[in-house]
Amino acid sequence: MPVKVNAVVRHRNQDEFAQIAYKVMEHAFAVHNEMGRFFDEDIYRDEVAGRVANARTEVGIEVQFENFRKLYSMDLLVADGGVFELKTVSALGPQHRSQLLNYLLLTGLSHGKLINFQTEKVEHEFVNTHLKLSDRTAFEIVQRNWCDPGPPTRPLLPWVVGLLRDIGAGLDVHLYEAAVSHVFGGEDVVIQEIDVYSGPRHLGRQKVRLTGPGWCFKVTTLDEADLARFEEHIRRFLDHTNLNGAHWINITRDQVTFSTIES
Repeated sequence: MPVKVNAVVRHRNQDEFAQIAYKVMEHAFAVHNEMGRFFDEDIYRDEVAGRVANARTEVGIEVQFENFRKLYSMDLLVADGGVFELKTVSALGPQHRSQLLNYLLLTGLSHGKLINFQTEKVEHEFVNTHLKLSDRTAFEIVQRNWCDPGPPTRPLLPWVVGLLRDIGAGLDVHLYEAAVSHVFGGEDVVIQEIDVYSGPRHLGRQKVRLTGPGWCFKVTTLDEADLARFEEHIRRFLDHTNLNGAHWINITRDQVTFSTIES
């Protein structure tokens, strides 16, 4: 099983989740009124969980494919089907919505809510999805000048496609990045420093992810409209290094594109 959740989860429809969220928010507002906005996230999480019936904290999610493994932890699971992520940030942003959406897709649930305690008034918003795993595995594979960096015994493209057929597209880009890093020995191996130049002038050294000597890799989840601009920036990057090129994998729900860009 590619995804294991360390709890029983049950799908809740929108009305059922709305009732769960109403009760959780009652307690979230009360905690904020009593404690203010300057505590850490785990303090608010444990206090809210202590007031809510049938609440579990730090519920583990394990993603596994062959010998690759990545762990996540959901802040709060209520009534087996309500996912709540608690934050203490200046404002909720896209990265927080993406994190919660990632948890919903991995667990197969449809409804979650973000709650931010650091603002003057509690900031909160719903995150919803109706995508199923079958929706996220029906993607097209595109190759653009692809030169596979993997060894003949373990080429990268079929490995990544196998992973995506198992866990689906549409998940957190850092999950896919970690998976590709794993193929080439893990982050301790792939993250290395390279020299950066402006003409003949050496500007310093910068960490990048390498598939091997002279080749970096990028994993993105960009929309079609952003691909050309991103490729332009990759080429600019390569112009200021001694790298031979970059292997780039872009993953969307409908299309997975494998590109090799030479310097």
